[in-house]
Amino acid sequence: MRWLALVLALAAPALAERAVPLEGAVAETSWRGALSLQVPLDRAVPWRASVAANPWRLVLDTAEVDWSAAPSLVDGDVVTGLREGRVAEGWSRLVLDLSGPMRIERAWMETGQGATLRLDLRPGAGETARVAPAWDSPAQVPLDAAPDRRRRAGDRPLVVALDPGHGGIDPGAERDGLVEADLVLAFAKDLAETLKRAGHVPVLTRETDSFVALRARASVARAAGADLMISIHADAVEGGGASGATVYTLSDEASDGISSELAARHGRDDLLLGLELEDSGDEVARVLMDLARAETAPRADHLANELVRSIDAAGIRLHKRPRLEAAFTVLKAPDIPSVLLELGFLSSQADRRNLRDPGWQRRMGQAIADAVDAWAARDAATAEKLRQ
Repeated sequence: MRWLALVLALAAPALAERAVPLEGAVAETSWRGALSLQVPLDRAVPWRASVAANPWRLVLDTAEVDWSAAPSLVDGDVVTGLREGRVAEGWSRLVLDLSGPMRIERAWMETGQGATLRLDLRPGAGETARVAPAWDSPAQVPLDAAPDRRRRAGDRPLVVALDPGHGGIDPGAERDGLVEADLVLAFAKDLAETLKRAGHVPVLTRETDSFVALRARASVARAAGADLMISIHADAVEGGGASGATVYTLSDEASDGISSELAARHGRDDLLLGLELEDSGDEVARVLMDLARAETAPRADHLANELVRSIDAAGIRLHKRPRLEAAFTVLKAPDIPSVLLELGFLSSQADRRNLRDPGWQRRMGQAIADAVDAWAARDAATAEKLRQ
């Protein structure tokens, strides 16, 4: 299968909910053989679109969608047939059979009262296919036009996305009666209250014991206009040997063997849903994402450093190497400064004792809130210098 485009996931409610296409799904073919698709939905959902060859077909993956209205997309000219169904729990697929080679020229989702997924295809194949990045915002701002569109200037509350790792069919690490998914969800909810008291606006990527795909977690943050995202974990490593809090930022190369092990394990989360983890093969989209990451990566580094400083100042034990890097999928949102915080390791007896201690949890939560405050002040000051 040849993927021509992997579109960034948009805002998602819980994947278990169903987004039902409204009446009026339309496929229009121009006299030049171009194809325009319009699919109304009752709300925005994570999605991606691609074209595959042998035979030629458009593959549209979405969070759980009822495609009962899809037959109206068969025009008998360019779209000659379709198949649809659930490829895994919480994920559905629509395949449109095409009469010949096609490439995606544009793909985007309009949001407002409900949502409308739109795709423009043109005849032909090749590496020139271009998909404009789509965003769940009224302006539909492309990455290269406004790389610091969310940069806070100190004139509004900070929107903090908290991402409790794992959930649902993926419980995460389990040791001595502790389940990582449950532990980090409870911690994230308490942390959200601490952040509220500090004047911030917290947003959780999941609020129940439910599975949320890794890329969809960034989609929830993006939909809320998050200024930053903190993914929260308490993993375990084979053979032990790791303890204390650790803060990760994104890198293609893992800092050490443990970092590589954890990143690989987290990557298997999406495989539970049969989701493709590879980045887009579209060179234009990749360049745009690299441009955005060039701006957000230093900001993520500053956030990670502030977290380490604040946790250390609170007298909380840190890992011997508290600042590490790895290729965590959840950190790959190009437009949101993101870090992954390991509160501790369930494979460590000392860490398990801390993670059970309400007093330790409060101190850790306050340390994180203090770090967010420090980062916000520095980030706003940097933004002001850039404007000048």
